[in-house]
Amino acid sequence: MDVLKQITDDLQRRKEKALLGGGPERIEAQHKKGSLTARERIEKLVDSGTFMELGMLNTSDVKGVEDKSYGDGLIAGIGKVNGRPAVIRAGDKTVFAGTEGNVHIRKSKKIHEFAVKNGLPIIALNEGGGLRMPDGMGSDGISEKLFPREMLTLHRQVPTMAAILGDSFGGPTWEAVSSDFVTQLQGTCMAIAGPRMLELANGQILSPEELGGVDVHHRYTGQIDDDGATEEECINQLKTFLTYMPQNADERPMMRETLDDPYRQVHEVLSILPQKSNSVYDMRKIISVLVDDGQTYEYQRKFGKALLTTFGHMNGHVVGIIASQPNQYAGASGPQECQKATEFICLCDSYHIPLIFLHDTPGFRISSEAEKAKMPTKIMVWNQALALSTVPKISVVIRKSIGAAYGNMCGPGMGGDLVAAWPTAEINFTGPEVGINVVYGRELARAEDPKEVRKQLLEHWSFDSSPYKAAAKNLIDDVIHPSDTRKFLCQSLEYLLTKKREKSERRLASWPTGI
Repeated sequence: MDVLKQITDDLQRRKEKALLGGGPERIEAQHKKGSLTARERIEKLVDSGTFMELGMLNTSDVKGVEDKSYGDGLIAGIGKVNGRPAVIRAGDKTVFAGTEGNVHIRKSKKIHEFAVKNGLPIIALNEGGGLRMPDGMGSDGISEKLFPREMLTLHRQVPTMAAILGDSFGGPTWEAVSSDFVTQLQGTCMAIAGPRMLELANGQILSPEELGGVDVHHRYTGQIDDDGATEEECINQLKTFLTYMPQNADERPMMRETLDDPYRQVHEVLSILPQKSNSVYDMRKIISVLVDDGQTYEYQRKFGKALLTTFGHMNGHVVGIIASQPNQYAGASGPQECQKATEFICLCDSYHIPLIFLHDTPGFRISSEAEKAKMPTKIMVWNQALALSTVPKISVVIRKSIGAAYGNMCGPGMGGDLVAAWPTAEINFTGPEVGINVVYGRELARAEDPKEVRKQLLEHWSFDSSPYKAAAKNLIDDVIHPSDTRKFLCQSLEYLLTKKREKSERRLASWPTGI
């Protein structure tokens, strides 16, 4: 037989075997629990025929397991996602439960460095059990396998996205929470360690979902930005998020073609805003009317629900929208909303995405619980992020904007390029009722006719909360007709996105991905 043919046939056999990862039995086990394999997930993500795998013939460096450890628990390479090149990595559960051995870690570092060097987004499809035993055991094992420095010092040089598609502990979790965007499959767990380790460590017995399921992260931690009922839904969310991101920090997000007139009148907003100033409504409806073609993608939609953080387009430009949500706590932000706003500002400023603020808030949610959650610190960290951000910022007061929250929503003097208000705006330090209760509470309690005294005090405290006084003193830039809001925003962006301002200074790029 031809020597060259023997050699190439041997290569083909090795690659065919490598495609099976941990073997047919492990693949079958993955399918039996209703899960896709790492390679099947990659196929769902990338454009057909574009994936170029790197490290396919890697195996564990532990002697005797080479034939059942192809890839060493990590499939990695480059592919196109909706025509855009990206670095892709997927934990392979069929090889040592997707745990991280010596070769796995070496491959992970190399593919990460390739992405940064070539300015390519990183997309991770995660499932796995963290550092492998015995590779990480002993003083030598753990000393050379601590947190990867390349991940800790990325500084948002390229967008990073992760999907938790199976139970993930250790490394896959570290990677996910360090990413710009995380989605999680319902029914999976993302945590430091698994339930078994937790039980051994302190006797706590919890199910995986109680420990780190999507409900835990949406309600308490904010460590995921979306979730999906199927793997395909999660993967599509990664694709959608990528459409709002640039390839890397040296580029702006791509413009999107639209036939939606940038000067379109938005008369619909007048029917969305209630007649009574204390009635609630859904701010999402106003956002949908304002943006191009009504298309948005909401970031952290189930966390900190009194504040909306949403991506959209205005006249083709990607924008980030931070908006009060009056149908949740009347639009009053608490600790979770502060965290959410800060992370969104850091994300948008790092990738040159202009920010639009839509106010309708009675102030911050104050309580004993909020104080225990470091509310003052969270308010000021939000303000610090706002002050350091250098992307164009446009602020519109829809209805209420009261007290310190007026500042956090990019009110006058807070770094906004333009601040406008609808004629329905109410702007003040606090509502007269609240102010009277604070200052005259005891006097009212002792009064013979509290109602009459309160009435007199309200007349005395009837400060002008309308936007006209601020507009008259040039403290805000304009009072606009609600129907002109889209025109105002699109026109403002047209004049703000000059060559000098189209890219931010990225002062927040080194801020943590979780505040």
